[in-house]
Amino acid sequence: MRVVLAIDAGTTGVRTFAVDDTGRPLRFAYREFPQHFPRPGWVEHDPEEIWDATLTTLAEVAGALRADGAEVAAVGITNQRETTVAWDRRSGRPRHRAVVWQDRRTAARCDELRASGVEPEVRAATGLVLDPYFSATKMEWLLREGGVVADADLALGTVDSWLVWKLSGGRAHVTDPSNASRTMLYDLRRGDWSEELCARFGVPTGALAQVVPSAGVLARTDPEAAAGLDVPIGGILGDQQAALFGQACLRPGMAKNTYGTGSFVLVNLGPTLPAVVPGLLTTVAWDLGDGPVFAMEGSIFATGAAVQWLRDGLGIIAEAAETGPLAAQVPDTGGVVVVPAFTGLGSPHWDPWARGAIFGLTRGTGRAHLARAVVESMAHQTADVTDAIADATGTRPAELRVDGGASVMDLLCQIQADLLGVSVARPAVAETTALGAAYAAGLATGVWASTDEVEAAWTPAATFQPTGDPEAVAAARRRWRRAVERTRGWASADPGP
Repeated sequence: MRVVLAIDAGTTGVRTFAVDDTGRPLRFAYREFPQHFPRPGWVEHDPEEIWDATLTTLAEVAGALRADGAEVAAVGITNQRETTVAWDRRSGRPRHRAVVWQDRRTAARCDELRASGVEPEVRAATGLVLDPYFSATKMEWLLREGGVVADADLALGTVDSWLVWKLSGGRAHVTDPSNASRTMLYDLRRGDWSEELCARFGVPTGALAQVVPSAGVLARTDPEAAAGLDVPIGGILGDQQAALFGQACLRPGMAKNTYGTGSFVLVNLGPTLPAVVPGLLTTVAWDLGDGPVFAMEGSIFATGAAVQWLRDGLGIIAEAAETGPLAAQVPDTGGVVVVPAFTGLGSPHWDPWARGAIFGLTRGTGRAHLARAVVESMAHQTADVTDAIADATGTRPAELRVDGGASVMDLLCQIQADLLGVSVARPAVAETTALGAAYAAGLATGVWASTDEVEAAWTPAATFQPTGDPEAVAAARRRWRRAVERTRGWASADPGP
């Protein structure tokens, strides 16, 4: 039995996932790693803690597969995307903690660049907006203020690059277009790093990873570094593009949303690079070796993070799994709206100065109302992005395929279908991000012959049809938009005397 391993290095933990040649999950292991918050708005990871979690889960799954007599054909990698790692090629050690995609320390720098008129250049080349979310200003900060020296031994990359470096025993410093296109340094038309943008942000191109296709024999694991495995690293995909691939959204117009720490709506646009659209991102979905496929994306910063806030910040739930049952105890929020703009607002607003707020509290508000308001906030933010994509493309997806931890909530899926007015489908294999990386690696190494097999393997576990009253839905959307407007620019506003 040939097995493909996928390493899914997310924002809060690492999962190693094994699938057989039918796409059936066999084994998995998961380890969380710590989150570091050195200042308000700053979010960091220790790259060595990410690596330790990776190696631990890889060893656990590889050991179990050996005991089962299974042959590992390849490893695929999927990862949190814009998070930036700086390390030393000679020692292999990080030179600073990783600056996480959620980090907002460069918000003022982005404002400065925008005021200087740089944003049109950035938008035209990269399809992105000037926001601290992306890697370029993180790299600039590391080099200017973080004490990272731009010498010949410096390596800069996203988490996929760091893991390939470690798995290959320091032999390969590579990334793929789905990750490179999230750095704000990658020219979508040229399909390579932009020398102009690298110079503008002071990033030495020699420190960046080589951009290789998303699928292919991209490197090989070093048995001494990779829990005894000596196999091809056959695929790299950023986590949201991997989920699009794992959801078999392989034809233009197909769409998915992943409810993770944040949420990410992606629509397959096919091989034609579109014009940039205000409030939305253009990104590379993947390149299987025959040219890029593009996607339009809306990035939402806090959905699952809001559930973590209910648990860790407010203490009104003990486990994330309690959210759905608690929210279902009430028929509505009692007029409460939660806008979880903890680190600003992403698509379609792009306001790094927005901050979270709760509106509509009364003496009768209870735990269940807050939980339901958080669940509804996930669906409203997704609807904001989906509406913007529909306006930009002129068509609304006929179906939204959903995955990620919160998608297990039937209540969320039904609210989402009601707000969008289209069906919402949850797949039989929930780990679509890992599955997408496994498919990419398996396609590269002959485990699967073509993407037709990927499409044939996708099956829904549940489908939710819209049943909401249109007038009630319209009123809820108006109330949500009013609340969002009140959070805008909060952190940058002068509070007065």
